[in-house]
Amino acid sequence: MTATTDAPRPADEPPAPAAASSVETTDLSKQYDTPMGLAHTTMQALKDRIKLHYDLASDYYLNLWGEHIHHGYWATDEAKTNDSKEVAQVNLIRLLLTISGVAEGGRVLDVGCGIGGTSRFLASQLGCTVTGITISGKQVEMATRLTKNEATAASPAEEVTVSPDADGFLALGKGKVRFIELDAEKMGEFFVSDAGRFDAVWISEALSHFPNKALFFNNAHKVLREGGKLALADWFKGEGLADKEFENDIKPIEDGMLLPPLCTQQDYVKFATDAGLKVIGGPKDISKDVSKTWDISWSLVQNPSLWAFAFSQGRDGIAFLQAFRAMRRGYANGSFRYAVMAFEK
Repeated sequence: MTATTDAPRPADEPPAPAAASSVETTDLSKQYDTPMGLAHTTMQALKDRIKLHYDLASDYYLNLWGEHIHHGYWATDEAKTNDSKEVAQVNLIRLLLTISGVAEGGRVLDVGCGIGGTSRFLASQLGCTVTGITISGKQVEMATRLTKNEATAASPAEEVTVSPDADGFLALGKGKVRFIELDAEKMGEFFVSDAGRFDAVWISEALSHFPNKALFFNNAHKVLREGGKLALADWFKGEGLADKEFENDIKPIEDGMLLPPLCTQQDYVKFATDAGLKVIGGPKDISKDVSKTWDISWSLVQNPSLWAFAFSQGRDGIAFLQAFRAMRRGYANGSFRYAVMAFEK
């Protein structure tokens, strides 16, 4: 069974999200329960599983979570009460723009671009020329289709033929965007002719998937121009965790979310400074303002056909959905963290 555009959508009125501190199971999750916290085999095998996961599951992401496959940001009590997940997701983008100073009209490399939601935002709203890269060919296909749809919808009264230019870019709003299937660890080689030419590198919730995180920072330094910005949002383990906290909270997340060992926020700062980048913003820990993401997600995935699809994909599929519960527990316990940060070449 593969994911299709007919993937199940959530009910019109999903169950109300549970409190952040709740880690209860449901009858559905108990039916498909699987042991969590297993180690990955080789890093290449993990990378292959990540690619397969996004190839198969991205239609479900779009239907359940929308075009922005990242956390929402609810910065105030009022926002937590009133803001939809879609508003909160855009607010996270705006926070990262604020902390990084990524400017309008720049040339941006969006690493781990997913189905292109942020790339389209940067192009249409800020007039940026954005190249999005993802390990998943399915995501490239979806991102390109969604971009063409958005470009067409922007001129409903006109006969518009949306086609790429000679470099593969699609015009969108004030800017333009293209998507490329590429293992991000090879971006330094792939963009060798563009070395020192990007105004910004943007990476949101993708670096935690990379086995060699130091290599990413070296490659970001390589492709950025002098004064170029690196804008980063990601998942982290807390500092100084006891063995029991790590085994109970972090290992199930690494297992189910297909992650190599998680880093702390200060690990990223050291990787960046070792690569020659300087800190210009953060790390700003916003864990308490994004954790609602997983309350909403746990509610949305209470859909029997989604669990049946996960089951058809083997243990990894079930472990992924079970990890939603682990994410909620990690946030509630403070062992799992979320932060934004920015650097400059």
